[in-house]
Amino acid sequence: MKIVVRKNFVYSLVVPTSMGVRITPVNGQPVHTSDTFFMQATSAETNVATISAYLGLPVKVLTTFVKDSPIARIIKDSLKSRHLMFEGVEVEQGGPWGYRHQFNIADSGYGSRGPRVHNDRAGEVGKTLDAKNFDLERIFGKEGVQVLHLSGLIAALSAETGNFCLELAKAAKKHGTVISFDLNYRASFWEKREKELGDLFKEIAGLSDILAGNEEDFQLCLGIKGPETGGKDLADQTGSFKSMISSVKKAYPGTSVFATTLRQVISSGEHHWGAIMLEGEKWHIVEPRVIHVLDRIGGGDGFVGGMLYAILKGWEPERWIEFGWACGAMATTFLTDYALPADEEQVWSIWKGNARVKR
Repeated sequence: MKIVVRKNFVYSLVVPTSMGVRITPVNGQPVHTSDTFFMQATSAETNVATISAYLGLPVKVLTTFVKDSPIARIIKDSLKSRHLMFEGVEVEQGGPWGYRHQFNIADSGYGSRGPRVHNDRAGEVGKTLDAKNFDLERIFGKEGVQVLHLSGLIAALSAETGNFCLELAKAAKKHGTVISFDLNYRASFWEKREKELGDLFKEIAGLSDILAGNEEDFQLCLGIKGPETGGKDLADQTGSFKSMISSVKKAYPGTSVFATTLRQVISSGEHHWGAIMLEGEKWHIVEPRVIHVLDRIGGGDGFVGGMLYAILKGWEPERWIEFGWACGAMATTFLTDYALPADEEQVWSIWKGNARVKR
């Protein structure tokens, strides 16, 4: 099966998400010793979407906001600055103990000290995402969408958001929209909900044209036996990862593309970064290469975002994984969780290893 994107559309890409903010200590310092922080609006799904939006494609975010919240205003302004359209209801805060946008408190790590992430999601307004608040027939039928990108983070956030993602996938499938699903397993989201979420993820995966995730995602979200990678270099793991992806393909024969990134952490600032993609019956592999990391958060999202952009542009499949790899590598050079490529040429320069000055 081949990926075929719609020709009549208003939106190249649509992503549902729960927006929040991340605060990061400056100068690579740990959270517990810091008193000065950089704050940004963020979500894994808009990290993906920003690649296509910043390179000129029409992208819409489906989300929800806390009414009259200054944090919501920061988020909206950030989305606009990234050329992302958005749609979502305004939810009353309900007092000091009501709804709010989530906080992600994370340092970047430095040298031998790895990053640490603390999520504060109590009262998260994104947990109220509901299909009834969106006209799915208008979005997917009348207006038209080429690709819907779903994330396991949103699917697992609450029972309501899980059903929301499933309804989006069904509407997309009905109208010929390509469905991308990044599994994004988080243990804290799945605790005591393994059966519920396992069934949900398998149903969404069964509707998906593109499945992305690492070895943990495929194993724990879909119950697929993964590679035994302990003690091996990344370059030696390729066969094990290919075997895992082949097992996923057998379980989901209607899916056209399977992709995973490869990462070996040498230090906080130096990683070996690679990728594997199965498109139809053809393997595409980027052998691990050294990348230099300013902040690692968002690298995997950048990979998926670059891959989806390449698919939307109608490029040959071997370029999908190359552009994805380079966008992921680029994202790790930004303090924001997302890359903001100036143009395609800048991304391809990263792929080619050309870091020379351009005048």
